[in-house]
Amino acid sequence: MDESGIKILATNRKAHFNYTIEESVECGIELLGTEVKSVKSGHISFPDSFAEIKNDEIWLKNFHISEYVYSSLFNHDPDRDKRLLLHKQEIRRLRRKVDEKGFTLVPLKFYLKHSRVKVELGLCKGKKAYDKREGIKSRDVDRDMRRELRDH
Repeated sequence: MDESGIKILATNRKAHFNYTIEESVECGIELLGTEVKSVKSGHISFPDSFAEIKNDEIWLKNFHISEYVYSSLFNHDPDRDKRLLLHKQEIRRLRRKVDEKGFTLVPLKFYLKHSRVKVELGLCKGKKAYDKREGIKSRDVDRDMRRELRDH
């Protein structure tokens, strides 16, 4: 944990490859007790999860939290939709961008901030195949330049 009280639990590296991220928003997430324990122990999976706005609420879909091993029969449903906590004006602003400009809400990072589970939600636009190839090419060129500078 760093000096600001933040411990990163998981990052969505695939999102940076598949999407251009316009902006990101920090959200709280509504979890049950056994879900919190599973998340803190790192038993989460979100390869193709996204957020959806319904009735002025944001819901996280396709986000899997494994059942807590030490729980009794009162365990949670691993694939239930989780509600994200944001202010009403933030939700309205995100809704406008998603509806008008065709953005997608994708979770980028899950972390603990002062012992609370938080989600960094990205306002993203999908990349085309040529954008992805261009990104790979520029990364390779940059790596080669750094290697040349280091060797000489």
